[in-house]
Amino acid sequence: MMKTPVWVITNVQPQKDYTLILTFASGEKKLFDARPLLAKAIYKPLNNLSFFLTAKADCGSVAWSDEIDIAPEYLYECSLPLQVI
Repeated sequence: MMKTPVWVITNVQPQKDYTLILTFASGEKKLFDARPLLAKAIYKPLNNLSFFLTAKADCGSVAWSDEIDIAPEYLYECSLPLQVI
């Protein structure tokens, strides 16, 4: 049986400051700052906060629509660990 990769996303909580609180398969929680991506053409629709806030965990990654998602490996590498209180 294959082990689930640590970077698989099980939950996402989009925040009003264009960050994402991510929960990974390992149980680890991390914070991803999406603001640097907003200038890229493919992510332009995310500049609309109400759309950004529709982010959902989808197939182990984060997606907003059929056209817009972010690779889970990138999210894992580029996010900061959250201290669980």
